[in-house]
Amino acid sequence: MEKPLNYYQSTEKVGTSGQPSKEQLADIARMGYEAVVNLAMHDSEGAIPDEGSIVAGLEMSYFHIPVPFERPTADHLRTFCGIMSVLEGKKVWVHCAVNARVSAFMFHYLTRLRGVSEEDATSPFLKEWRPLMDEAWESFMALGKGDLGL
Repeated sequence: MEKPLNYYQSTEKVGTSGQPSKEQLADIARMGYEAVVNLAMHDSEGAIPDEGSIVAGLEMSYFHIPVPFERPTADHLRTFCGIMSVLEGKKVWVHCAVNARVSAFMFHYLTRLRGVSEEDATSPFLKEWRPLMDEAWESFMALGKGDLGL
């Protein structure tokens, strides 16, 4: 399979990337993934308007949490963590437009809910992006368990 943009295997069961193509979604299904979680907006660059239908047609579950890049919130993260908790043990593909949102959300999920060290939860993309984050993302990264109601 040609890997989607900024592909990263976050855990044994969770693959992450930027926006996969229709062909890559089919490859993801063939690789045994059971669910796709999309954090991109419906009008993000490269977004597939009927992605949910395509994913369902490939016999995977589909969850869309549209996160505005300029305004990620604790509510978005709570929803994401809830979905990931429900999907625990399943093979899940998480994507956004370029794997920025996903890297930040996975960092929180892994450190806050799964007990993974910050170092191990930091993807290569997040490591590069973190020093360049704007105030909205710095605030998002500073969220703690208390902000999530955990």
